[in-house]
Amino acid sequence: MTLGILCPGQGGQNPGMLDILKGEPAAQAVLDAAGHVLGADPRDLVAGPPQEMHRNAVAQPLLCAVQAATWAALRSHLPSPRVFAGYSLGELAAYGCADAVGTDELLDLARRRAEAMDRACPEPSGLLAVRGLDRSQVEALCRSHGVEVAIINDVDRLVVGGRRDALEGFERTVTALGAGVTPLAVSVASHTTLITGVPPAVHGVYGNSVFDPGDKTNSAWYWYARTIQVPTLISAAHARGMSTAAVSWPVSVGMDSICPQKKNRPFIV
Repeated sequence: MTLGILCPGQGGQNPGMLDILKGEPAAQAVLDAAGHVLGADPRDLVAGPPQEMHRNAVAQPLLCAVQAATWAALRSHLPSPRVFAGYSLGELAAYGCADAVGTDELLDLARRRAEAMDRACPEPSGLLAVRGLDRSQVEALCRSHGVEVAIINDVDRLVVGGRRDALEGFERTVTALGAGVTPLAVSVASHTTLITGVPPAVHGVYGNSVFDPGDKTNSAWYWYARTIQVPTLISAAHARGMSTAAVSWPVSVGMDSICPQKKNRPFIV
């Protein structure tokens, strides 16, 4: 068996997401250590007001802490992974799970990532999952409502981002067309030009010095300027010989869309 670890993004956090880690000493040690970086115990944040747990500045480092703790609990029971991959914020968590960065640095990077995104897009915005319309229909409706496709989970499962008022009009239109719509618990329009179209002088990120110390990307902000396509993550992992994928919990929206493609590739969720 070859194992791949796929770390998802934010949007699926809930008050019970740490219950599975109770009685796991390795996970609890990570959560204990995370408190001084987060400024609060992760367990207290999860038990607190739901709106606080979904606030971008809290959600991003919190979810990286949860995924690091989850992997700490799992790693001694599983073979060494062939590949670590990440979906949105999960890309950062994957670096931590792969030991490319330490837990403190992982959480600090998540905090700084959230701060940069909030600076880039301070006005109310968010994400909306859309099911049942094909990509060309959704893209056309996005253009007419001033919103954008942010994530492609499958041919008829997309995530749209934009300002809240524009998303409300878009939601009314696609609902009238029979689409299934789910507002995501994300307070920024991730992976849209509301973030990527802002100059570095505003968001404060000029390069990727941690993961690209040689500046091979020419200080590019490019990885957030491209629409995320979940199937390409699975295909890339499979090309590396992966036959089993463990989707690091808590699973975010869209993860179920990869299951029809797995065929003979069992998944641990």
